[in-house]
Amino acid sequence: MSEKAAELSFEDFKKEVLKDYKIACISRNMSLLARKEVLGGKAKFGIFGDGKEIPQIAMAKQFKEGDWRSGYYRDQTFILAAGMTTPKQFFALLYGETRTELNPDNGGRSFNNHFGTRIIDEDGNWKDLTKLKCTASDISPTAGQMPRLVGLAMASKLYRNNPNLKNHTGFSINGNEVAFGTIGDASTSEGHFFETLNAASVLQIPMAVSVWDDGYGISVPKKFQTAKESISKAMKGFEKGPKDDTGMLIYTAKGWDYAGLCQMYEEGIRKCREQHVPVLFHVEELTQPVGHSTSGSHERYKDAERLEWEKKYDGISQMRQWIIESNLSSDDELNQLEEEAQEEVKLAQKEAYKEFQDELKAERQELIDIISQKECVCNEIKQPQIDVIVKELQSSVAPTRKEILSAARKVLRFYCSSCEKPNGVKSNLREWVQDYLEQGWESYSAWLYSEDEHAALSVPVVEPKYDEEVTKVPGREILRDNFDYIFANYPEVITFGEDTGFLGGVNQTLEGMQAKYGDLRVRDTGIRETTILGKGIGMALRGLRPIAEIQYFDYLLYALQTMSDDLATTRYRTKNGQKAPVIVRTRGHRLEGIWHSGSPLSMVINSIRGVYVCVPRDMTRAAGFYNTLLQGDDPALVIEPLNGYRLREPRPTNIGEFKIPLGVPEVLSEGNDVTLVTYGSCVRIAQDAIRQLGEIGVSVELIDVQTLLPFDINGIIGESVKKTNRIVFFDEDVPGGATAYMMHKVVEGQKAFYHLDAAPRTVTAKDHRPAYGTDGDYFSNPSAEDVYEAIYDMMAESDPKRFPSIY
Repeated sequence: MSEKAAELSFEDFKKEVLKDYKIACISRNMSLLARKEVLGGKAKFGIFGDGKEIPQIAMAKQFKEGDWRSGYYRDQTFILAAGMTTPKQFFALLYGETRTELNPDNGGRSFNNHFGTRIIDEDGNWKDLTKLKCTASDISPTAGQMPRLVGLAMASKLYRNNPNLKNHTGFSINGNEVAFGTIGDASTSEGHFFETLNAASVLQIPMAVSVWDDGYGISVPKKFQTAKESISKAMKGFEKGPKDDTGMLIYTAKGWDYAGLCQMYEEGIRKCREQHVPVLFHVEELTQPVGHSTSGSHERYKDAERLEWEKKYDGISQMRQWIIESNLSSDDELNQLEEEAQEEVKLAQKEAYKEFQDELKAERQELIDIISQKECVCNEIKQPQIDVIVKELQSSVAPTRKEILSAARKVLRFYCSSCEKPNGVKSNLREWVQDYLEQGWESYSAWLYSEDEHAALSVPVVEPKYDEEVTKVPGREILRDNFDYIFANYPEVITFGEDTGFLGGVNQTLEGMQAKYGDLRVRDTGIRETTILGKGIGMALRGLRPIAEIQYFDYLLYALQTMSDDLATTRYRTKNGQKAPVIVRTRGHRLEGIWHSGSPLSMVINSIRGVYVCVPRDMTRAAGFYNTLLQGDDPALVIEPLNGYRLREPRPTNIGEFKIPLGVPEVLSEGNDVTLVTYGSCVRIAQDAIRQLGEIGVSVELIDVQTLLPFDINGIIGESVKKTNRIVFFDEDVPGGATAYMMHKVVEGQKAFYHLDAAPRTVTAKDHRPAYGTDGDYFSNPSAEDVYEAIYDMMAESDPKRFPSIY
């Protein structure tokens, strides 16, 4: 019996046990009924937490206000027991309800059982997180929930040990919060799991990870998954002894042992919370009664003996037996609880489905009413087609927005010109379609980035200022001094990465910062890019402003899955319920060799929509982006030009205060013949080519895009093309990469096509990555000669006599 149970009277203890049993029954009925809803066609897909009820109830007893969870999509019982959802909300999730007042977890943006606490209000302001039980928004990728756990737990360590955060209220009470993590046993085979537990064991942070072990990963038994067929045995070397400064505590328990689970979690979480030590709970002998998901059946891969064992050791069945044997209740009383649980779930399902369908039926009726207002009859051919569409829409038992809007758009095609009159049916229907599309944008597409006053795009521009006699310094000194200002004025800012702390960064841009601001704020990490980024996400969710450094751009590949699936979708998948304003800092471009080439921009911009991408040409621009981003609440990637740290730049007098706008290109030199568009380290190469072209009378307008996401929000490049009527896109990504992206944005998006006198050109690197050495770089990456010749050939097309063929 746990210490808490020992303190209760028998009646209170009995009441708590029976309450827990009823929660387990409610959750199981939720799984069973939801599966029927999917198989019956009322919902698209279902994945549930059946078989995991008992340990999740035991764990929820230790989950307090201020604590955080980053978990597994089978945690419905935990969320229910912790009071963070209701059966009705569970079914709203299942149906994809888009109204956040009915589906606060994800507003219809994600699968069922993908929970997320709304930690910001409608204006984007933080709520008081110390008064909430919080869960980071769930994601589906296996083990994808693990990396951010490091940051969620590390934040507690910072709030406890950094006195500069004492006025940063609403996020922590002396760092007493525990970060709870959950994961399926098979998913512990993923590298994210091992990297996360290793980081936590080194950092000594209050992170408690529960592994739900039901013996399988879909159909694959754990003998093919895990060494020794046991994750707790496999992790034995991580176990912390009495004299160890690193490591973690390891507990094991049976998933059907209610009393043992309660005792294990009470002891383990107490030590985790008080001592700031990570804990691993391995919960074995769990079951999965209705299979992996609605996409399959577990009877296909479990033999009769296993199925019989699962029936006997079902957690709810075992808890029921324990209750009776302990004289805590009778068969009749438990039967009544079970019936009540079943009825509560049925009622919740009916109410949730009715609310979901009532709105859709009202939208359908609104459309039909507009179509029915027509006073005339369209020609004999078209009217029957309209009638068929309306009849099909009316006959749909459970209409969808796809059916409604599709019908409206089809009907609109058949109306003749006589319906075009003001307030005529065609005019009204056209307006209704536009309104419905806007409603669809809000329901399914809005909030990829911040859209309120906290948006990075709303930060006022502050230009760099200079003395009359400009002082030039190496670019790395501008960044260093700018970071010094940031750390002095933003106590919530921390930075971490490989060689970031003691060394001050591989390019000395953080020189002296650790000595000045302490190793809690300027930290070294191990070589573990995924959890460097994950640490940033978790810290940002808890109100800190992390700058997560990935040493070189190529190394971002290690963390790209986390950046794409988690960080980039955080605000979107919660429908503006959560934000994680992480700044990811790295360096790249024009470095030599296959694995240090540093320019796979197309791979990044096409996989992290939801994160801004800044590509500054020098360190002044980079510093200005950091200053801008810290004033907003959008996540961003800043790629510093690697070959610019030693180059001298004019030193601004307003270090730390100037702010470079996102999405606003800069015209670096004006011209009349050709527009040349580029970014980053390519700017200097472009300037070299332009000087050579100027010698033969070609006038080139050079534009530095500055950010790829967002891209030229004011149409500056399109205006340039109106003047020059020619355009070249230049970078060192592969052909069809970021240059193709830029071409699409300008030629199609800004309608520059109509002003072109020549086909647009791209100048890129080769299809392969750069070879080693100066010559390898020259033959792999675009050079000033490549740019020169591309523009020269373009000019020769219109005036071959003035520009005779070079080759």
